[in-house]
Amino acid sequence: MNYFANLTWQDTIKDIIDILIVTYIIYHLILLVRGTRAVQLLKGILFLVVIWAVSTWFDLYTLKWLMNQMFTFGVLAIFIIFQPELRRALEQLGRGKLFGRSTVDEEAFGKEVNEIIKAINYLSRRKIGALIVFERDTGLNEYTESGIPMQSMISSQLLINIFIPNTPLHDGAVIIQGHRIAAAACYLPLSENPFISKELGTRHRAAIGISEVGDAISIIVSEETGQISLAVDGQVVRDINEESLISKLYEELGPNSSPVEKRTPFWKKKEGGKNG
Repeated sequence: MNYFANLTWQDTIKDIIDILIVTYIIYHLILLVRGTRAVQLLKGILFLVVIWAVSTWFDLYTLKWLMNQMFTFGVLAIFIIFQPELRRALEQLGRGKLFGRSTVDEEAFGKEVNEIIKAINYLSRRKIGALIVFERDTGLNEYTESGIPMQSMISSQLLINIFIPNTPLHDGAVIIQGHRIAAAACYLPLSENPFISKELGTRHRAAIGISEVGDAISIIVSEETGQISLAVDGQVVRDINEESLISKLYEELGPNSSPVEKRTPFWKKKEGGKNG
């Protein structure tokens, strides 16, 4: 009561500004970890906080002591666990991108898709193996760091040149983040799904693997057959035609892409290829 009684309009404005700034920072920090594996860690931390509150409320001595010990070292553990996200935030802050808004221009996106399709068709006709991964909500920074950083404009010439055999960058995946080729020659986790067709090689298993640990989508060109495949949500559609591929890229990555549609398995909506 005394605080509000002595509150001046200058203090009120200052408190409002203070709250708005903190809210804005928290909002963008949530956007930073949204869709990444850090979300699951945050859920685990929240669960521990609830257990601590229950032990305190009911005065459960042993459980409360155990939770207090965990929280004592919890701050250090948080810095270790969230090291990739913290580094990512500091990097974006240094580049002035932490509070920036990314927009997708339909015309620019159309040009990027056209460049990608030109490269894929060229590689397919010549049976040159390729693996292109598109980042969505789940961050792929830990995988881009395993390759050669590029941060280059998307062009068919560059993509073709990367995958030409016996060149330094051809062995591995290209990861596209936003409107840039972020890195090449990246190592991806291989799927351990025992039901994957034995006909599929390392590229296909890597494409499926990266789609299992996040929401990335991948385009694969087979080195043996020149066949183009698309991997999403731990599944792969083989021998997908160009029309279906373009449609899926627009649906998943384009300006009008819908989060609801992204969760609907595309092999149930389109019959652009054979399920592998």
